[in-house]
Formats: sequence, structure tokens, C-alpha cells
Amino acid sequence: MLETLTAAEYRHLARQIKDWGRELGFQQVGISDIDLSEDENHLLNWLANDMHGEMAYMARHGSRRSRPAELRPGTLRVISVRLDYHPPDSAHPKQVLTRPDLAFISRYAMGRDYHKLLRSRLQKLASLIEDITGPFGYRAFVDSAPVLEKALARKAGLGWIGKHSNLIHPSAGSWFFLGELYTDLPLPIDDSFEKNHCGTCSACMTICPTQAIIGPGQVDARRCISYLTIELRGSIPLQFRPMIGNRIYGCDDCQLICPWNRFARNTVEKDFRTRHGLDAPALIELFAWTEDDFLKLTEGSAIRRIGHESWLRNIAVALGNAPPGEPGLQALRTRAHHPSEIVREHVNWAIAALTRRMS
Repeated sequence: MLETLTAAEYRHLARQIKDWGRELGFQQVGISDIDLSEDENHLLNWLANDMHGEMAYMARHGSRRSRPAELRPGTLRVISVRLDYHPPDSAHPKQVLTRPDLAFISRYAMGRDYHKLLRSRLQKLASLIEDITGPFGYRAFVDSAPVLEKALARKAGLGWIGKHSNLIHPSAGSWFFLGELYTDLPLPIDDSFEKNHCGTCSACMTICPTQAIIGPGQVDARRCISYLTIELRGSIPLQFRPMIGNRIYGCDDCQLICPWNRFARNTVEKDFRTRHGLDAPALIELFAWTEDDFLKLTEGSAIRRIGHESWLRNIAVALGNAPPGEPGLQALRTRAHHPSEIVREHVNWAIAALTRRMS
């Protein structure tokens, strides 16, 4: 049964929550209310302009994404956390991006899938709170439900939303994961991070390979390489294939160019360290993976969710953008009769692209 706490006791509990969060490995913990009316308008306009592409789930949940109490009835506060993820042992992304024979994979996917790790720690945090309050209403989220996590994190004082739409902290950059604990406890809230420190900088907008950042804080997912290589299940539009370069899973360009990331810190989490040499793998080697290889070598990784078909599709495009030569052509020809129409289509495109450049 929920204990009745005084205002002073709730203030003390809020301080304890932040201490516990740091002990659990989170770099920062903040508490916010649930008023997201301004962010809801931004979301509705984004959806109305079809910028979510084929991510139908973005519209399917209606206002539950921007109204936490509709998603988890009784919610009064949201405890937001952030956890650094940039692996210290990985090849520098810029070095990989300048090597078209190598595959670039977004740095958040180098190690273990973050969903389970963050959710487990949020559950531990909830258990610590319950020791003080008794049973209370809560639910932990890590990219697992319709949640406006960046807006909530901003309200909790964890940073501001940059022009690339990622959350930025002035002393930690943007290489971190977010998680939330919805709760019915009337905890005191932290000051919202209202000041935007991007200023006149538009480096992220300029560097985006497909010009997906169409305005400050406005990303057209249909043009975004992360969407095209991860969320999109069908054919990648022809106009974007050459722009994808060697990016086979996600894209970090907007974060790599952001000046605030000079303050970012590498993760201390062993689970986020690079696995299987995926920080700078050869395209041809990855393209040779069978489905069994893919399932085995991506076990416990966020990469597995795209499936082997999209994996081959993405690598075929990258091979089509690679330096022309017989090794690349030979690798592509091994998949020319693949059972998947999607794979065959992208392989044929890549073979034609390489052949044109060789003639």
C-alpha cells in the first residue's frame, strides 16, 4: 500500500532517486510533469505532413504518445534517465566513412541491445523507490511504447532538442540513450531545459547526406538514412541509394559534426563495447553472412531487428557505391538469384552501378 509522504519527504525521495540513478550507472536523472501540449502540436504537424513515412505506429497510438496519463493511467510524473553509449574501443566513424570498402554501422548498435539493459535498471530504480513508498503505480519505457522521450527529457532538465532533433546536453553531447519511468508519485519536478544552445550553427543540417533535416528540429524520416536502412522494409528509393554511401545500419553524420559532442564521453558499460569487429567491417565479408550467421552474430544486438533480408539489401546498396572492381561484382553475383525479390532488386542495381563505373 502506498505510504502517505509529506512534501518534505517527497523532496528527499527525489534527491534519493537521483542518487540511486547514478549508483545504477545512469549519467543523469531528472523529473518532469506530463504537460506536453507544445510538443504534441509539433508531433501532429509532423504526422500530418506524412514525414513518418511507413512508420504507421507513430500515428496509430493517437494522443497517448504526447499525453502520458492516457498511456499509463494515473501518471503524474516522469523520471527520465540518460546513459552514455559511445564505445571507447571502436574505429573512428570518420575513418570508416572515408573507406567505401568498409561498412558503417551506427555507434549505438556496436554492442548489446540497450533496451533490456536500461529497462532492467529502471526496474531496479522502481524497486528502490517502492522500498520507501510501498507499492506504487509505475511503468518503465525504453523505446518500447509511444513515448515522447526527448520532450520529456528536456522537461526533466537533461538537455535541449537540437536542430537534428536529438537531445543535447551542454557537457555530454548527444551520444546517450534515454529511458523513462512513468509514476503516480507527486514528486517535485526539475527545471525544464528551455534554452537552446544551437545558436546559428546549422552544421547538422548541411552535412546530412540526404538533406533529411528540412528545418530546425524537423526531420523528414522518408529521407533519413536511419529510416531507410532500419525502419523501411521495402525498396530503398533510387534517388537516395547513391547518397547512402557505405552506411548499412543507421547514420551518425549529424552527431559526428555537432560541436557539442566534443564534450561527449565514452561509455563505461562493458555491454556497449564493440562486438564481432562491427566498428569497421569489410562490406564483402558481411555480405557473405548466411541467415544463420546473421542470427548468431547479431544475437543480443539491436541490429537483429532488421532481419537478414534488409541486411543484404543495405549491403548491396553499399557495394554498389563502393570502388568498382571484380571482388565487389563477384560478391554481388552470389546473391543475384536470392529468393527475396527485394534483395535481387538491390543487387541488380548495385551490379549495374559498378559496371557503369568500370566501363
